[in-house]
Amino acid sequence: MTLAEDRCRLVLIVPDHEDDQRLAEMLSHALRGGDVASVILPQYDLSDQAFQKRAEQLVPLIQEAGAAALIAGDSRVAGRAKADGLHMTGSIEELTDTIEKFSPKLIVGAGQAADRHTALEVGEARPDYIFFGKLTGDIKPEAHPKNLALGEWWASLVEIPCIVMGGTDLSSALAVAETGAEFVALRAAVFEAPAGAAAAVAEVNAILDEKAPRFGA
Repeated sequence: MTLAEDRCRLVLIVPDHEDDQRLAEMLSHALRGGDVASVILPQYDLSDQAFQKRAEQLVPLIQEAGAAALIAGDSRVAGRAKADGLHMTGSIEELTDTIEKFSPKLIVGAGQAADRHTALEVGEARPDYIFFGKLTGDIKPEAHPKNLALGEWWASLVEIPCIVMGGTDLSSALAVAETGAEFVALRAAVFEAPAGAAAAVAEVNAILDEKAPRFGA
């Protein structure tokens, strides 16, 4: 068994659900499955008030499991919920302002890079990570080829870590790891897994332990 830090690690994206209590149970179950680096909480169509309530319920669960809790887009919600960081998808200017205001107290990641040119502009702002794909972009079993290509290019060129969105199949995590990306993000692959979310997290970690390339090897 190798230390998780020397290979690609798992990032979970919380799915949407009409019942926050059920969502908390699903997330707790997933986090019992093994190593998770961080969890990103999107707002989806929730009102600011409902998003605040959800964040305050889920952030402690995430932190108790030893993962970083990242709120998508809303610094006020992140502050009130005592989250570890922010996942930003707005303009470069908004990203730069957020980094100036909250880094290094909070993790600030960037999720708006859909091509190489934008990625390099994002990189100049020095976020804590860059995310290739959309938080809801897991619409096929495999990771999107464009995101895999961007991840491979970035990982070979830039020191800022990258997260690449995987697909709806757990095996997509290995394809992401093989690009050299530091993190793979999964949503439906874990939370809609027939065997349950904890088993899915355990399986992803087993795949990555066995087959993912090692950093610095």
